Amino acid sequence: MEGHVFETHPRANPGAVVQGAQYRFTLLSERLIRFEWAEDGQFEDRASTFAIDREFPVPRFRIVDGDELEIITEYFHVSYTKQKFSPESLVFHFSGKSVKYGTPWRFGTPTEFNLGGTARTLDGVDGRCDMGQGVLSKAGYAVLDDSKSMLFDGKGFVAPRQAGDRADWYLFCYGRDYKAAIKAFYAVSGKQPVVPRFVLGNWWSRYYAYHQDEYVALVDKFLEHSIPLSVAVLDMDWHYVSDERVPHAGWTGYTWNEKLFPNPKKFRRDIHQRQLRITMNDHPHGGIHAHEAAYERMALFLDHDTRDRNPILFDPASPKFMEAYLSILHHRLELDACDFWWIDWQQGPYSKIPGFDPLWLLNHFQYLESKHYGSVPLIFSRYGGPGSHRYPIGFSGDTVVTWESLAFQPEFTATASNIGYGWWSHDIGGHIRGIRDDELLIRWTQLGVFSPVMRLHSTSSRWNSKEPWLYGDECFRVMARFLRFRHRLVPYLYTQNVSGSFNDEPLVQPMYWSWPNEPNAYEVPNQYFLGSELLVAPIVQPRDKRTNLASVKAWLPPGKRFVDIFCGTVYDGGRMVTLYRPIDKYPVLAPEGSIVTLTSEACPGNGCLNPSGIEALVIVGKDGRARLIEDVVDDDFFKERVAPAPNLRVAWNIEFIQATGKLTARIPAGKLNLNLRFLGMNLKPQDFRLLGNGRDLKNDGIDVRLAQYGNKPCLSVFFSDFVSLQPTTITISLGPDPQLEVVDHTASLEELIRGYQAEVRMKDQLWNAIEEGKGRPLCIISSLLALGYDEAIVGPLVELITADSRPCPGWMS
Repeated sequence: MEGHVFETHPRANPGAVVQGAQYRFTLLSERLIRFEWAEDGQFEDRASTFAIDREFPVPRFRIVDGDELEIITEYFHVSYTKQKFSPESLVFHFSGKSVKYGTPWRFGTPTEFNLGGTARTLDGVDGRCDMGQGVLSKAGYAVLDDSKSMLFDGKGFVAPRQAGDRADWYLFCYGRDYKAAIKAFYAVSGKQPVVPRFVLGNWWSRYYAYHQDEYVALVDKFLEHSIPLSVAVLDMDWHYVSDERVPHAGWTGYTWNEKLFPNPKKFRRDIHQRQLRITMNDHPHGGIHAHEAAYERMALFLDHDTRDRNPILFDPASPKFMEAYLSILHHRLELDACDFWWIDWQQGPYSKIPGFDPLWLLNHFQYLESKHYGSVPLIFSRYGGPGSHRYPIGFSGDTVVTWESLAFQPEFTATASNIGYGWWSHDIGGHIRGIRDDELLIRWTQLGVFSPVMRLHSTSSRWNSKEPWLYGDECFRVMARFLRFRHRLVPYLYTQNVSGSFNDEPLVQPMYWSWPNEPNAYEVPNQYFLGSELLVAPIVQPRDKRTNLASVKAWLPPGKRFVDIFCGTVYDGGRMVTLYRPIDKYPVLAPEGSIVTLTSEACPGNGCLNPSGIEALVIVGKDGRARLIEDVVDDDFFKERVAPAPNLRVAWNIEFIQATGKLTARIPAGKLNLNLRFLGMNLKPQDFRLLGNGRDLKNDGIDVRLAQYGNKPCLSVFFSDFVSLQPTTITISLGPDPQLEVVDHTASLEELIRGYQAEVRMKDQLWNAIEEGKGRPLCIISSLLALGYDEAIVGPLVELITADSRPCPGWMS
């Protein structure tokens, strides 16, 4: 398969190798070592599914070679008896630079305090599941066993491991420098690719036998409700399933069901005209039966005897079968109506050749094949093991519709980054069984909006479909609002996607990645950063019926204040806090120095095209920088498919300097549609300067106003239809060292208590405690607690009273 050769550098620098008759150690860095044992003395220099690059500069190390072998770097010390690897023969000792309190690791014994990895699937999982191991550990070291993985032969196909008794392991010794460990992982296993922009929008997915006109009408109905979409998913019913000609269970198929899709090319045109891409489900395990349209061509190519009309069995271990599968079976359907494939393999890791996992074969070759017909390669499939990050997007499987499933998904998504897997797509809202619960669907939708991929999904049950308008008014309104916000967030997400690929950082990161020595960072496994600017604390439990508020215990890191981007509340960092939110709010906080770029359109259209205008949320208090990246090709993709165009990128650069209070936006030439919102700022418009390419712009129709964002102050600057034929530099001067406004929360506290579904007497007691303690926050809290009401009642009030510890000129003074 010559067209499927890809670049690898699997042979290590000879100067980094320490080798004996049956052992070999390869120093990939001072903190990463490969160690092999082979009974026959034959070692492996081909790329594996995990390790495709081992060619690195020789690190600093020294050896002591006698009856025993010692290999010493600044971070670890290997002690080896030169016998077969065992707990007695091979020991790794660690320096204080890498493992502060750890103990030596002996080969074959459990490692300590691993922070987890991910799982192949969530099929049928209701709550938690085992997430395996990643390359990060609180102990400071982690190991990865690569002994049984598939190999790449360098000629376009794969090869099995050599037979015999052998071991092939890697040890990562990066202490608690978790980001460095992941960079090392990517260096060996390959970078995470940039995903296409449309991936970041809303996907519609349902296991349902749609007629093509019905599907197009559904997309139109979403648009009627101003809810944008970017991907149309076709589950298995696009092909024949229960037709009398199908001699099997119907999961596998490669012939259009003409009753449902009489004109696939028209369906493709209709969907593309609406700015959506199409992905189609493939369960390949059933092979190609005689009723399939491609049966004769496949048989001719594979020399398959058709006299008895026997099926062509699925054989991914055969290079010739895989070539036919991709070039004959799939390519014909791609020309009809498929932009990328949903590979739904569920039949385990076995094939005719030991070590050849069909999932790996499907993911690898379909991803490489997609380069030939798409501008950016893409598949949608399950996780196969370390190295799977090279083949986005991940499909996590059929989730059970329960609060327990929702409660586990944020942790599952964040923890996957510990094995470099950053692009999970979940069945948002759940797929099977469970109950109808509008609140559960809302909270799941909100999580999806702040996840790598937002894909609504459900079964064919008429009672479980996720169209927002099929639910109650509250659910419809909140779902629609957040689904619109997802498309507004695409400029930020796409930039983070590009920079994350370049800098070797997944989009979602657990809190301990940036605060590894803070114990509280490990106590909030559901909490994460989405990109560099947004802290997400998902709500995964129902609201209290008395307050109509749901809560989440969050940890705000030290050193900065944080602003909730939906309600504008300012919080002190460096503490645990319980956040309470009504159903239409979600805890997403930006630290001081953040600049979050959104599309300025309140109701963006389908497809995630480059926006006509940008809204930047700016949080003063620290220096901040944002680089907004766009690809020109994203505006032209829906023309008929041609050879991939080069990615011509343009960038907006926005920088804020706290000491001077000066924001500078450098913007490409053209029509300038830019909204700048300084959240938490109460500065009067006349108190700052506004320059464009050095010229005063205040009299050029620029709209400057002091407004509300949520229910908190916000200084807004609107450049509406401002046109410049040259690149434009906008400068806004807020004055030296501007700070977030200290807010009087009296009105918000009153609004909270008014909304409580509780006795008037209780409300009077709560309000009296607040009124009598004005100017003395601790007294207010003490009085509230003394009333004896439970946390659900008192907690929301305490949250606001303690949000910002700075004295307020009003009631908090």
